[in-house]
Amino acid sequence: MRIFILLAITAFTISFSSSAQLPQASFKELKKMEDSMKLHSRNMIWDADASRRFNADSIFIRSLVRSLRVPHSFHYPFDSLITVSKLYPADSSFRIFSWQFNKDDNYFRQRGAIQMRTADGSLKLFPLLDMSEFTNKPEDSVRSARNWIGAIYYGIVMKTHNNKNYYTLLGFDDNNLRSTKKWVEVLTFNDKGEPVFGGPYFNVPAQYEKEALAKERFVLEYKKDGRARMNYDSEMDLIIFDHLISETNENDKKYTFIPDGDYQGFKWNNGKWEYVDKVFDFKLKDGEAPMPAPLKDDKGNSNEQWLMQQSETNQQKGKTKPVQQPAKKAPPKKEVNRRSQDIEEY
Repeated sequence: MRIFILLAITAFTISFSSSAQLPQASFKELKKMEDSMKLHSRNMIWDADASRRFNADSIFIRSLVRSLRVPHSFHYPFDSLITVSKLYPADSSFRIFSWQFNKDDNYFRQRGAIQMRTADGSLKLFPLLDMSEFTNKPEDSVRSARNWIGAIYYGIVMKTHNNKNYYTLLGFDDNNLRSTKKWVEVLTFNDKGEPVFGGPYFNVPAQYEKEALAKERFVLEYKKDGRARMNYDSEMDLIIFDHLISETNENDKKYTFIPDGDYQGFKWNNGKWEYVDKVFDFKLKDGEAPMPAPLKDDKGNSNEQWLMQQSETNQQKGKTKPVQQPAKKAPPKKEVNRRSQDIEEY
């Protein structure tokens, strides 16, 4: 299940400093608590019975909050919780936990929490409550932690403008039986230090406004097995995503959308993400040679191997060594959930 392979990778994209910041007593306590949480973290995703998944999810949430109350828990990586995404921005000022609960193949909701780094090691936590089912236009609103548009976050990009930090989140949502969504939104913190999701951070040409390409947040919705990619490339400094078309010429039905082999993107400029219509023309000017390591070969086919290598390279940049833990075995193949098989990013 690619989503959990991805979560296992993101567990190592950690930018807090050294294990010396975590007292040995806290480490031992957290290790013991993590060991007891592993089973619930797996059952809430992979158990075949919905009621048992719900029960495991409830137990896991309570256990996670108790563990985060341990002094200096921010510096403990929870590496063995492979079904839970744990992301840190470049300044390591907070981390985001996110994961998914599904009642059935047509009902998916996300869980999450933001843990702030504190000087004294005490807990400052913002639970994220997924309220996406109560809006028809999730891309049109600025949100708080209490009415969050849920996603499993697999990428975070920190940008600075006018001495303020902006954290762009890339997220995945299984959505429903017919379609999958990937999200891009900007996270900021208000004067009270509270998280704010979304805002006027996307610039798109006037001709695309009718298509609702982006407003307070950007969504890429596509056919369940469409395997559309969306990720940030640090070399190009672009958010790159597949251009989608309806395979049945029904543009009002997002569940018919599939990639057509072209790529679009967003480039950060003056505090906003500006739309780039043709990614492969973006850096080319008169007299310039083509970009090295192109995303497509001479025949126009996507260079999948380079894309995966580049994504893995980007994830490794800037990491520092977390608290050392024994290597964990991947879950057995029989536990794979086919519903998230298109999480292969980029």
